[in-house]
Amino acid sequence: MSREVHVRFCERPEVKFLRPTHPYIPMARGFVYLAVVLDWFSRRVLSWRLSITMEAAFCVAALEDALARHGKPDIFNTDQGSQFTGAAFTGVLANNDIAISMDGKGAWRDNVFVERLWRSVKYEEVYLRAYDSVGEARASIGRYLDFYNGRRPHSSLDGTTPDQAYFTPLPIRMAA
Repeated sequence: MSREVHVRFCERPEVKFLRPTHPYIPMARGFVYLAVVLDWFSRRVLSWRLSITMEAAFCVAALEDALARHGKPDIFNTDQGSQFTGAAFTGVLANNDIAISMDGKGAWRDNVFVERLWRSVKYEEVYLRAYDSVGEARASIGRYLDFYNGRRPHSSLDGTTPDQAYFTPLPIRMAA
């Protein structure tokens, strides 16, 4: 049950591309859903929200927060989950002139960056805890995502953190 969106928000020579996602997070009793807006280039979590339902509102809130704090990307990629195909979510993208890209049905390769994030969140945070409340889950996952962005090096980023990759300007390539 993973829902995803990736987009590139930083000013870079490349196309900006973002992706949302939300897996379910088990708790001592029940579960919550986590929605994340992830920058595909740097793997940085730009915004996130927890919800006790799979309604679109918390996904829209994460998207609007990312747009408000990081500006608008060129392209926003998501899977075909109802939270991301409904008018509430796609309307925010359309109203901001953001191109919408959706994964093909069963196209697991389209989700690889987000699936890596979920693996990290689940094995380095969620499966080590049994959250007693939504508030406890929110606080603990928030601490983990701060760690993930700011202190956890990524081999795919040559040992740098998502924050370092996101905030470090890329060299400008000159045309031949």
